[in-house]
Amino acid sequence: MRIQSLGVIDDAVVELSPGFTAVTGETGAGKTMVVTSLGLLLGGRADAALVRIGARSAVVEGRVAVPEGSPAAVRAEDAGAELDDGALLISRTVSAEGRSRAHLGGRGVPVGVLGELAEDLVAVHGQTDQQGLLKPARQRQALDRYAGDAVAAPLAKYAAAYRRLRAVSAELDEITTRARERLQEADLLRFGLEEVSAAEPRAGEDVELAAEAERLGYAEALAAASAAAHAALAGDPADPEAVDAGTLVAGAQRALGAVRAHDPALAGLADRLTEVGILLGDVAQELAAYGDGIDADPLRLAAVEERRSVLTHLTRKYGHEPAGGGGAAGDGSVAAVLEWAEAGAARLAELDGDDERIEELTAERDVLRGELAHLAQALSEARGEAAERFGTAVTAELTELAMPHARVTVGLRRTEAAEGADGLEIDGRNVAYGPTGVDEAELLLAPHPGAPPRPIAKGASGGELSRVMLAVEVVFAGSDPVPTYLFDEVDAGVGGKAAVEVGRRLARLARGAQVVVVTHLPQVAAFADRQLLVEKTSDGAVTRSGVTVLDGEARVRELSRMLAGQEDSETARAHAQELLAAARAGAE
Repeated sequence: MRIQSLGVIDDAVVELSPGFTAVTGETGAGKTMVVTSLGLLLGGRADAALVRIGARSAVVEGRVAVPEGSPAAVRAEDAGAELDDGALLISRTVSAEGRSRAHLGGRGVPVGVLGELAEDLVAVHGQTDQQGLLKPARQRQALDRYAGDAVAAPLAKYAAAYRRLRAVSAELDEITTRARERLQEADLLRFGLEEVSAAEPRAGEDVELAAEAERLGYAEALAAASAAAHAALAGDPADPEAVDAGTLVAGAQRALGAVRAHDPALAGLADRLTEVGILLGDVAQELAAYGDGIDADPLRLAAVEERRSVLTHLTRKYGHEPAGGGGAAGDGSVAAVLEWAEAGAARLAELDGDDERIEELTAERDVLRGELAHLAQALSEARGEAAERFGTAVTAELTELAMPHARVTVGLRRTEAAEGADGLEIDGRNVAYGPTGVDEAELLLAPHPGAPPRPIAKGASGGELSRVMLAVEVVFAGSDPVPTYLFDEVDAGVGGKAAVEVGRRLARLARGAQVVVVTHLPQVAAFADRQLLVEKTSDGAVTRSGVTVLDGEARVRELSRMLAGQEDSETARAHAQELLAAARAGAE
């Protein structure tokens, strides 16, 4: 990793070995920034406070080896990243204003993509994780992760049945609790449908009646206008002297007809006059027919207005609001009323089928509860087997961490369902259940023979708690299918022989994976394959040369400092050399 302008680090390069790397340094030197940098590369939360004072942004770049075809490589390629000779280049930039950008394999990506990759690349175990593991809910999650497919398979089946049961129960509750409202809705729909059915409206009928009412209301005026127009075109029998349009056009035709042979232009105009004369004759005939068809019938007008009143009543009630309260509002027409009636009939059929639906849902709910109880029992058995294996593994780790008489177990318990609450019938008990089953898990510690198992937060002293939690972390680490493990001062509160055992155990873990440990214990650092020293310059910054790989004499000096606070003390140096030799011998 290369780290620039992050916290106390100005510019530094951190090279991690394939095995066990220990990161050491004085308190406040910036060891935590190494962990923070890795967290940023893995999609951790960006904070403007991380940017070094005076810098515009903090940048962390990393080169991570990923096997071709691995889940991390596939996910990165899906995001558009390109691998560089089997390695994945990751960078994260945090501005002084708090804005964050991420790049993966040369391609800009959302920060969430880095978080997805983290699950396949690195498992972080630190003091914050320890505090989280003291909570029973986290302990159950950790146990499930440790169990692997043995619990994951029945848990997936249980979760699917649980979601279906919740959906069925919610629908059943909605139908039963709103029974009165739905009954009222059905009565209103039934009344409205009967009212529409009795009126028998036709699509477009309101438009047709409006036009007819208009004609009937102005029958006399329309008749008079059509008669006057007819007389102007074809003549008035009552006034033989009157000149009409037809006669005038005919005269014009005759005048042109006598001379049309002498000029083609005039012949064209004569032909057009012929067309005008024909058109005038057609219009005059239609006006005559129209006038004969006009009937000022007050009875028909009354009938039309009465029918329009009926249709208006329907459109006001049902032509604006959709049936059932859903969908778009109508436009106040008969077409909208008919649309409402169609939707209302469908909704009424749905409401009338509630009783049958309640029976179906009740039957399905009872079947699902029985199935869920069976699945919960199978899930509990799988967790019980995993808890037994886990307790044995942690107890074995504690033996190596100088707690040979301690025993860790995982207590699985069930809670009775509250009175009146839904529960699952298991082994004759009505137990509470949730999306992950009926089990509550808690890590218990018996520090010595004869001591009753107690929750680890209450059953261990400070030093014991650190060793217990480290043992738990190591066992969990073995169940994480990732190539790299980061332990951030999980050895706090441990010293002496127990610290040596912590270092030895981490060294063994590093035989099959890359292990990075931020530590203040020389007994732990001595077991590392590579030791990195983080130190600040006189101006309080960590520069590129401020993260140093320690070899030979330099490593002895740092271990001397960690042992006695005196790098040049001959006694401390001898002790450091002895510690290194013992670590090499103990790790073999």
